[in-house]
Amino acid sequence: MRFSIFHALGAPGRVDAYDRAMREAREFAQAADRAGFWSIWYTEHHFGHEGFEITPNPVLMGVDIAARTERIRIGQAANIITFWHPLRLAEDLAMLDQLSGGRVEVGIGRGLYGREALNLNAAADPRDQERNRALFEETLDVMVKAWSGDFFDHKGQFYEFPAPGVRWNHPMSPATDDFTADGVITKMAVVPRTLQRPHPPLWQVIDTPRSIKWAASRQIQGLFWLPPVSALKERFELYRATASAASGREYALGEGIGLVRDVYVADTMEQARAEFEEALLTSYRWITHWRGLGNLMEAGEELTDEHKLSFDFLHPRNLLVGTPEYVAEKIHELRSELNLEHLLLWTTHPGLKHEHAMRSLELFAEKVMPQFTSGSPA
Repeated sequence: MRFSIFHALGAPGRVDAYDRAMREAREFAQAADRAGFWSIWYTEHHFGHEGFEITPNPVLMGVDIAARTERIRIGQAANIITFWHPLRLAEDLAMLDQLSGGRVEVGIGRGLYGREALNLNAAADPRDQERNRALFEETLDVMVKAWSGDFFDHKGQFYEFPAPGVRWNHPMSPATDDFTADGVITKMAVVPRTLQRPHPPLWQVIDTPRSIKWAASRQIQGLFWLPPVSALKERFELYRATASAASGREYALGEGIGLVRDVYVADTMEQARAEFEEALLTSYRWITHWRGLGNLMEAGEELTDEHKLSFDFLHPRNLLVGTPEYVAEKIHELRSELNLEHLLLWTTHPGLKHEHAMRSLELFAEKVMPQFTSGSPA
């Protein structure tokens, strides 16, 4: 089983001390690298003056972390590719893959917040879901073409590459048939190529049946977060069935899927709650304002006015918060019910004390993770 870190940086009340948040993030990543975690993932959010979501560029964050670690893989959960120029993002991710020695996992997403989309790329407006999805799909198509290493062209709804009508005449770069016709550029190539060929592994943050089927049909790995185990079963089965049909081979349940869970380990259940509760609820208050509580329902459960966000509401549904024994028991449940092969730990919720996050990571690495590594009883 693989264990990874999901790191959404937050610093409510201390955005002006951003350098301190960076130092803490580096220390956390270095500890995870030493402990043998498989990967670490950074988010992309913009204009977060409130301090809850403060990483606008997960690629740049990944460059810094890659330079300070040795083995841990570097992911983005996710690059909101609808906000990026596809060729620029393809170049930047290729650079990160080269600089990290081929440690990149590419996460992609469509975007949720209007204040981000409308100020970065109005075509990504989440109020128009069909246009947003079309932009997302075309952006990814361009990126994959760019990573091929060959001369390519593209003409779609949103982008045309190369731009038409550009003439080329340089003695050090002859206008060959590979990329020109009658002295006009007709194809282009992106440099550098990614170190991993044909490109780094792709992941998509998914939840709805439409997104699950789209990702699985293209063998793009999926990242889930909120739903309880009972509600995840149907989603995991849909991914498995779709990926199996598309690939022509039988996928195992849980194959190609990563699950984010809010994880905090302490010596006692009471200590875990006391130290983690407020930071955890800070994130959920922020996120469920937009999403509601619907994704937190058990299979067959209807959302009612009686459902209220609280630690007691969340804990039995999707939290791995407690003693090492309790957290290990919950991971056994995820393996038994979902055949889960990749768990991403989200501990660093906004406002959690750094020393508490570091201690939880240490306890997980020492007392939980060894139970699920190769050769250990599980």
